[in-house]
Amino acid sequence: MAKPRVALFVTCLVDLYRPTVGFAAIRLLEEAGCEVIVPEAQTCCGQPAFNGGDRASAQAIARQVIDHFSAYDYVVAPSGSCGGMMAHHYPGLFGDTDPQYRGKAEAMAARTHELVSFLTDVMKMDRVKAQYDGTVTYHDSCAGLRELGVKAQPRRLLGTVEGLDIAELAEPEICCGFGGTFCVKYPEISTRMVADKVKDVAATGAGTLLAGDMGCLLNLAGRLRREGSDVHVRHVAEVLADMTREAPPIGEAP
Repeated sequence: MAKPRVALFVTCLVDLYRPTVGFAAIRLLEEAGCEVIVPEAQTCCGQPAFNGGDRASAQAIARQVIDHFSAYDYVVAPSGSCGGMMAHHYPGLFGDTDPQYRGKAEAMAARTHELVSFLTDVMKMDRVKAQYDGTVTYHDSCAGLRELGVKAQPRRLLGTVEGLDIAELAEPEICCGFGGTFCVKYPEISTRMVADKVKDVAATGAGTLLAGDMGCLLNLAGRLRREGSDVHVRHVAEVLADMTREAPPIGEAP
């Protein structure tokens, strides 16, 4: 049986801030039995323009993504935010004004997934070969949770990591305050939200905070460092792929 051909959408933040996450995604996808392709035309998913009301720019970016990613069996992103943009908002970008691209967007959206949900729900991966000693807690990012239904899947795989224990946040589904352009438009509200979130993290007693979106992770790591916390911050893919030795925790020096 031929391996499914998966196009990895690396995302801007992974590319610029945390390439290890991209390599971890490739390792996990290959272990699940996929042929992984990383198209050269990596770009933004268009979400900042979309959220900012710049529909023309969002459409132009979406067309580029569709042109370069539609030829594969699946499109996978290590981000619920970018995955949600492509799977839920691309078709509506074109409406009735561009039926050709609306059709292409709908077809690609049906094959677009967040990384961990793809591994569990599509490829039926039920365990990983990884070790991570210590207690972790997990933050559910807004887009992954509400647009793509990512909730149980990362916890299911984390439960198979040797040496790892999970301590749940009191409110794991509450936003961290990043929200893309939200934190720029409403900095005071955003700061209060992330401050509340890191208090919740501290209350778990966990030594590591995990999540599936780099935007959330950068925001949380920044706040934790400013408060002098010793909690480590990592993308869940790094732990599942057993690649925590390849890079220091987010926001920490090598």
